[in-house]
Amino acid sequence: MAQFDPRRQPMRIAPHAMTAVAALTVALFAGRAYQPAQAEVVPPPSAAQLAMLEANALATASAPDGLTAPEAVPVQIRRGETFEEAVRRTGIAPEEASAVAATLSNAVDVTAMRAGQKFETAISRPRGGRGDARLIGLTMRTGPATQVTVSRSFDGALRLRALEERVTHETVVLSGKVEGSLSRTARRGGVPADITRVAGRLFSHKFDMDRDIHSNDQFTYVFGRTVTEAGRTIATDGLLYAELKGVAFYRFQPAGAKEAQYFDATGKNTRSAFMRTPLERGFRVSSSFGFRRHPIAGYRKMHQGIDFAAGSGTPVVAPADGVVVEARRWGGYGNWLRIRHSNGLESGYGHLSRYGSGIRAGQRVRQGQVVAYVGSTGASTGPHLHYEIWRNGQRINPAGIRTEEGTVLAGADLAAFRAEKARIDRIRAAGGERRPQVQSAALRPASTQG
Repeated sequence: MAQFDPRRQPMRIAPHAMTAVAALTVALFAGRAYQPAQAEVVPPPSAAQLAMLEANALATASAPDGLTAPEAVPVQIRRGETFEEAVRRTGIAPEEASAVAATLSNAVDVTAMRAGQKFETAISRPRGGRGDARLIGLTMRTGPATQVTVSRSFDGALRLRALEERVTHETVVLSGKVEGSLSRTARRGGVPADITRVAGRLFSHKFDMDRDIHSNDQFTYVFGRTVTEAGRTIATDGLLYAELKGVAFYRFQPAGAKEAQYFDATGKNTRSAFMRTPLERGFRVSSSFGFRRHPIAGYRKMHQGIDFAAGSGTPVVAPADGVVVEARRWGGYGNWLRIRHSNGLESGYGHLSRYGSGIRAGQRVRQGQVVAYVGSTGASTGPHLHYEIWRNGQRINPAGIRTEEGTVLAGADLAAFRAEKARIDRIRAAGGERRPQVQSAALRPASTQG
């Protein structure tokens, strides 16, 4: 009898392959059964046992009588829809959908599920095209490393099981050469998006990310992540070290500090008072400060800022701490934003598609905070960011901004930093590290993570 594969991605299952049968057989042995009286805990099988189970399942698989081979059907609960109603959209009979909901309710609260909750089903349909479809299995993720499955046993009864993947914490060392853009190169190497954003923000203190970074520039990232036994990253715990073109940053949290900061090898805080650019990735300078032929007016005119060509929706970050002075529509600038910083400096941003969350006049912002998104509003020929800097009320060339850098650690903080730096350097030299596998947190019956 055909079975359901709770681990595979959605796909149409060919009648002759019946791969879904194999994986469900694996799941039945590897999972933890929910029983009304007492839970049965079954140790996970070895790789050799998995291979044997799959081979046996493939050898004996066949489609249900009168039904097609199971087809993987992804389902997402719609607004105003119950779990049972969502299951019925697969084509199964109402009484069968009720039975599935009743079975699943032994593990999760199906009445608490909200719109957007996703799950996968395996459905067999009548060969003649008439009559109700049959649910062969259902799988739903209930946590980063946990999921529940409902499947049919060989006597046709519905069986509920929970699967918990073992998870491992590892510290990854990734070194390479830039190919195209730094962020895209790092992502291709497996660096999570939140890590590339942090690194891009750090490097923006030292480099013009459009002009100073070139192909073949060497970089290294060291970061922590938690992965499942299937190799899926479910959490990251921050960037420990980043190096680009010989400029390195170490993460360290001084005593009394609310959050970790980044320092160079001598213990000097690498955070400058003003970032070089308000964009961290995916841009190029399309027009510099100075006289130019205006792209719309057609005559030479002073361009009192820098234009960064970037895709619509690219995040714009505050180059320094400050207070929002204006967030409004302003003539040819379209959606306009102005931020007042210290030392008589102000920054301005034009042609925005929208503002960041909570951005309005009077709002305080922190360096690196997303304050807006690139657009093409106002007098614009395409998506780009117009960026201006004022000093004491006069526009100046943003490329010429030079400000003092951060403080230097001393005393006990410096000693603690040196110890942390030595630890990170050992990890770099070893090419990374892996901690012993730990069991994922127990499944909570009410958990319904999408």
